[in-house]
Amino acid sequence: MSNSIQGYSIFEYGEMVTDPRAEPYVRALKAAVKPDSIVLEIGTGNGFFAVLACQFGAKKVYAIEPDDAIIIARQVAIDNNCADRIEFIQALSTQIDLPERVDVIISDLRGVIPLYQQHIQTIADARTRFLKTDGIQIPQTDRLWATLVSDPEYYQRQYCSPWEDRPYGCILTANRSFVRNTWQRHRLEVDRLCGEPQLWVTLDYRSITEPNVASTLNWTIDRSVTIHGIGLWFDTTLFEDIGFSNSPAEDLTYTYGNAFFPLSHPVDVIGGDRISLKLQAHLVGDDYIWSWQTQVNSGDNLPQVKADFQQSTFFSIPKSPQTLARSSDGYIPTLKESANIDSFLLTHLLAGKSLGEIARNAIDRFPHRFSTEKTALNYVADLAQKYSRRSTPNSQLRPHNH
Repeated sequence: MSNSIQGYSIFEYGEMVTDPRAEPYVRALKAAVKPDSIVLEIGTGNGFFAVLACQFGAKKVYAIEPDDAIIIARQVAIDNNCADRIEFIQALSTQIDLPERVDVIISDLRGVIPLYQQHIQTIADARTRFLKTDGIQIPQTDRLWATLVSDPEYYQRQYCSPWEDRPYGCILTANRSFVRNTWQRHRLEVDRLCGEPQLWVTLDYRSITEPNVASTLNWTIDRSVTIHGIGLWFDTTLFEDIGFSNSPAEDLTYTYGNAFFPLSHPVDVIGGDRISLKLQAHLVGDDYIWSWQTQVNSGDNLPQVKADFQQSTFFSIPKSPQTLARSSDGYIPTLKESANIDSFLLTHLLAGKSLGEIARNAIDRFPHRFSTEKTALNYVADLAQKYSRRSTPNSQLRPHNH
């Protein structure tokens, strides 16, 4: 349910367990787990699937979770009488080794869209290093679908009114270009869709290695309508014929909703007009940069370009000239005092000193920065937490240093 350092709240874990997509996951896990199966759950959260795997017959479960929610997961395992079969590992799955290969890998690392943070690399790494040759992955595939959306109320509320209505007499139009390069979670309604849904990309987790995807879709309009954006959702095959879809056509309401990519401006189209969309997602660091290039052409014998938008989440965040300059390869940074403090403290951490000893050294070295030992200790503890390797109670589990 989570394999990133930034965890979920307890309430959010509750939403996941009660979300409609949990039920097909449970059925898939039950179908995949056999007597004596070894199971790996990536992102165990509060331990829900790990416990169910034991109840379905697994003899061993490795439950990985970097967040401190793993404390709750351990208690959940005790409460369900299966703590002796679950090995909880507080780390990222890419940072550890396991002492054996597993029969089943289960994960739900998606956000609103499956292309989320390090999802693809995490799955590819786990498949390569942990899964047996005949092992089972849950999920197996995700298919992402896109279509055109006409939703004037939503577009006005999210992308126009706050920036164009001069709230309290204040002109805020400078924000408009940034928000219109931002996609939002939105529950799409069937009667707002105005194009045949098209398959944008298929993610096959049994073979996928590349996190970046791009494809071009085309529509021919069959009626007069105003296009406000692009809607995106996915359906999944978890195992065999078990799966789910968060399509707007489904009656169930999924917590995660769908994605809405706005056009720079609404476009009026008529029957015969053609729309071409090039949609791309490229992983940069821990986040995806989304780009959507939309061209609208009239359907006349001599077609004319009605609109040509080049949008990207890269342009959704203001960047000053100074910020851009600091990213250039010729920039020579001038470090703040905090860099010297951190360097000093890290040197002592690497030397294996205790936090208390380092805190006292910090007060001696930087008395103007740390007025009390408690202040220094809190600072050192935060730094240590950031860089410390998370330990596990099982001596068989080794840090992954390849």
